[in-house]
Amino acid sequence: MNTTIKNLLITGLSFLLPACEDKIDPLIEELQFERVFTPLELKAQIRNKTTVELTWNLRNDAESYVVEISEDNFTTIAKTATVAPGQVPYSVALIGETQYSARVKGVASNREDSKWAEVTFITDAENIFETLAETDIHATNVTLRWPANSEVTNFIITPGNTERAITAGEKTAGAATITGLTGETEYTIKMMKGTKQRGIVTFTTLIDIGDATPVEPDDDLKVIIEAAAEGDVLVLWPGDYLVYTGLINVNKSISIKGLYPYDKPVVHAQFVLENGVQAVEMKDLELDGMRVNPETSAEEMLDHVFQYNTTGTAYGSLKVTGCNIHDYKKSLFAGASGIASTIESITVDNCIVTNILTDAADGIDFRSAYVAGLTLKNSTFNNCAPGRDLVRLDDTSAAFPGKVSAVLIDRCTIYGASNSTSRRILYVRFVNNTLKVISTIIAATTGTFTNQVKSAQPECSKNNYFNAPGFYTDAYIASVKLDISGNYTTLDPGFANAANGDFTLSNQTLIDNQIGDPRWITVQ
Repeated sequence: MNTTIKNLLITGLSFLLPACEDKIDPLIEELQFERVFTPLELKAQIRNKTTVELTWNLRNDAESYVVEISEDNFTTIAKTATVAPGQVPYSVALIGETQYSARVKGVASNREDSKWAEVTFITDAENIFETLAETDIHATNVTLRWPANSEVTNFIITPGNTERAITAGEKTAGAATITGLTGETEYTIKMMKGTKQRGIVTFTTLIDIGDATPVEPDDDLKVIIEAAAEGDVLVLWPGDYLVYTGLINVNKSISIKGLYPYDKPVVHAQFVLENGVQAVEMKDLELDGMRVNPETSAEEMLDHVFQYNTTGTAYGSLKVTGCNIHDYKKSLFAGASGIASTIESITVDNCIVTNILTDAADGIDFRSAYVAGLTLKNSTFNNCAPGRDLVRLDDTSAAFPGKVSAVLIDRCTIYGASNSTSRRILYVRFVNNTLKVISTIIAATTGTFTNQVKSAQPECSKNNYFNAPGFYTDAYIASVKLDISGNYTTLDPGFANAANGDFTLSNQTLIDNQIGDPRWITVQ
């Protein structure tokens, strides 16, 4: 193309371009919609039985939100509110045991309201009972309290499903004493208004002394236990019980219980279990391994809390309930060296166990004996076996062919246990074994479940691991068995003060799902 033609084309285009620019629409920098977008992910969570907490995803186009709640699919509106974005989540108190529908729409000036987002939910049964004071619980009666002049009609008492009317005076006072109860029995009492529940409480009555043997701090506890008859029940009054040798031998079925669960007797002793033990129960005691040696006047730490000491014995059950156990040098439960005995069951329930230091030992340590069943539930284990294995059951299957060893950890809080990459929570090598860990918090440890070929794959469900990577992380340590359930979490529990043994939860998800020792969970 010659120069003349090029110049003519350029000149022609210069005349055309301004005309084209006049027809181009201005650039759209922001889309404008006539209607506010519908709120997404509307969810309802029940808090404190009857309060619903509504949450939804906030949108930039909504200036506020309208919330409506109905019992009859919005024919009648029971509650309504205008909610600013900063007020989400939004909570409202409702009636218990009722199905509701809630709907939310976005609102903005100069735009149409959004369409409604809807959700349905059912409130829990109401509970207006005040927190039951420990001093209101007795062996044969209990005093219940609630807001004065509340609309209530009767109690339903279980077991027995007995109905008892609430008097006009009790209704006015907001208090009633229920009599005729049985000692050491778990009761559930519902307070009703007609067919709807207004309160519910569960508690266990205290010991009815009856034929039990009372024991006071000035008594020689060792002598009384060793002189007791088969099946005796000893009831310990509050106070300190000092045992001269530090050791108490138990060779029979016996129950040793504190009189009050809220004022536990403090026993400085190690229990040595001998031939003849078929059913031993320890309840509502404080077992303290620190003591002053009466011979040397020096402070010392006892070795084991419970030690099985006789070989060739068929031991029965040992149940430890409602106890506070702390500061022992070696093990919580152990078999003496070389004892080839069977143990039917060991159960720890509703206990706090602290500072079991496992000096040349493991937390629960059986190397020659066979333990058929080990259950740890509703309990806290704080700084137990910090540098050793928490549970050690060695392979004695050749001496006990055809047997199965079952370990269950259920709703426990385990903090700082087996805190080494070479240590395990479940060092179980008895050939036939089942391992189950459910609804438990394991925190502050570099340990693992197990790395043993003979250990079964742990059956896990709804556990939470915090600063405990060895329980769920692939390739953390060679050959470890991990939680393969797919339903565990790794949330920060938000413990109130772990350094001082307060493991109260603040993580709402763990609270909602009831994970860990129940004593640390306050339901919102």
